[in-house]
Amino acid sequence: IMSKKLITVLDDDAVSKVQDIFAHNEIHHVLVTDVNEKLKGIISKQDLLRLAVALNPDVKNEEDRYTHLKALRASEIMTPNPMTLEPEDTIGLAADIFLTNQFHALPVVEGEMLVGIITTHDLLRFSFDLIHAS
Repeated sequence: IMSKKLITVLDDDAVSKVQDIFAHNEIHHVLVTDVNEKLKGIISKQDLLRLAVALNPDVKNEEDRYTHLKALRASEIMTPNPMTLEPEDTIGLAADIFLTNQFHALPVVEGEMLVGIITTHDLLRFSFDLIHAS
């Protein structure tokens, strides 16, 4: 059930690129890789907003709130070395990790290479389809 169509940024990319991705795509997580497509970290939309608010607590205008982030690199704001799954791991394991850790996305790696992502949305869609197929 993992998504193989990935939207990633390089660890050295500007945070403004991450902002653009969130603004133009219906996703909530961006995976961070190095030039060899090795997973380095993950950035959630919620993490980005939390950081913007923390850096500018008195700023009400959303555009101004992100001003200080534009000078940062993805590697500076990502969650490094995120928990991952392997392609052969079970859907039950993914669900258990989501419930235990309150994560909403898990990168899927084969060896050190990024091959997909599974989100709570993917899991809900799978469960919904399963219920309606019976």
